Amino acid sequence: MNCIKNISHQVDPSSRVVSIVMPCLNEAETLPVCIKKAWKGLNLDGIKGEVIVADNGSTDGSVDIALSRGARVVNVKEKGYGNALRCGIEAAGGQFIVIGDADDSYDFSNIEAFIRKLEGGYDLVMGCRMPQWGGKIETGAMPWKHRWIGNPVLSFIGRLFFKSSIHDFHCGLRAFTKKAYEKMDLHTAGMEFASEMVIKATLNNLRVCETPITLFKDGRTRPPHLRSWRDGWRHLRFMLLFSPKWLFLYPGLILMILGLALSAWLLPGPRNIGFTTLDIHTLLYACVALLTGFQAFSFSIFAKLFAVIEDFHPNSPRIDHFMNSISLETGVIIGTILSLLGIAGSVYAVTIWGSHSYGPLVPSKMLRIILPSTTLFIIGIQTILSSFLLSVICIKKIQN
Repeated sequence: MNCIKNISHQVDPSSRVVSIVMPCLNEAETLPVCIKKAWKGLNLDGIKGEVIVADNGSTDGSVDIALSRGARVVNVKEKGYGNALRCGIEAAGGQFIVIGDADDSYDFSNIEAFIRKLEGGYDLVMGCRMPQWGGKIETGAMPWKHRWIGNPVLSFIGRLFFKSSIHDFHCGLRAFTKKAYEKMDLHTAGMEFASEMVIKATLNNLRVCETPITLFKDGRTRPPHLRSWRDGWRHLRFMLLFSPKWLFLYPGLILMILGLALSAWLLPGPRNIGFTTLDIHTLLYACVALLTGFQAFSFSIFAKLFAVIEDFHPNSPRIDHFMNSISLETGVIIGTILSLLGIAGSVYAVTIWGSHSYGPLVPSKMLRIILPSTTLFIIGIQTILSSFLLSVICIKKIQN
């Protein structure tokens, strides 16, 4: 990532306790008051610190404004909210870092609660704007679709997927220690940076808490950089990609259980539910559900192991136990047995056909043999191929 430091004055890094970092893209209207409030917040609490503006290519004089008010400027060539913040944070010298938007929607002069919680041992302190959790949103400060749909829904999904305690996943005002930031190892370039921080802090068992804040109506006359549906989807997509359990495992298990139960129920013959008769056609869909579920279940294993090996997810004793309890040979043996059962069922079906001189047969009776046989055969082949793919994925782990 290309970050070019433009420092207005030299400060001994060892003297810095708190660094306030603001991402900036054409914020000349509000940047002066944000920097003023940031210095006020540091001075009120007697904190040695610095204000850093991570500029993402402003053309409205934001850089000159920042430098004239004593801020350090880090010029970030690669576009994106996440890119700007990562460059600014990496340039910061403080042991505690506070980040927030430069649109005057957050009060940087009131950061004492964040700093005190960090001093008390927390690794990440999130601001909480939501009134039901103690925060406050000024009239007109947050669009209704963000307040009542986007933020509550995405925050609920984040808590569900990752067992997080945070109620406001996307609050832009937050504070953390430099050590915690290094441990989180953040990579995203856009707005999903906000979700990535909370998710990785939770996965790495960092101490995380919230503190209520007020969200003010921003002071800009131009439209915000945020694009509701596009950025909302980016947050949701990141959560799904970072949670193989919810993306693959749980849907796969549900499909497998439903498919297996329905297949077993329909194998003896047609079933009546009121005035509806479920027969061979329903059995076909049950087998498809079983196959699809098995595929999703396999993907969940691949995704989780790949994430652990590439350090996207932290390792765990369960992963190590799983790796030690499986082998390529075991998978091949199980897959071969399932395939042979499927072939045996198919041979039996051909035998029945031969006993009728290879002529017409009752379709429903034959398909009750053919469908489970082909399903077993396909699952067996998938098991064998999945075992080889799993071994390929784990080569790096085995070598280490």
